[in-house]
Amino acid sequence: MVEVTATIMKTLIAIFLWFILLVLCWPLALMLVFLLPLIWLILLPFRIIGFSLEIVFKLIGAILMFPFRLLESDNRFISDPS
Repeated sequence: MVEVTATIMKTLIAIFLWFILLVLCWPLALMLVFLLPLIWLILLPFRIIGFSLEIVFKLIGAILMFPFRLLESDNRFISDPS
């Protein structure tokens, strides 16, 4: 719930700041409206690559830690008398 509220507040602040920019310098505000989606589209492949690399590194970490997790679970069952 807190995350949703923070996201809504960030959006409202961004809209408010954009309206202030619209009043102070309307050509810059209109340019911002058209350029931000283009910049987002240009940066989208890098976000996808970053997400993919994060998943690959988590997989490698899980594969490397798997034997240790198996040994840890064996010790837990051996040392537990019940």
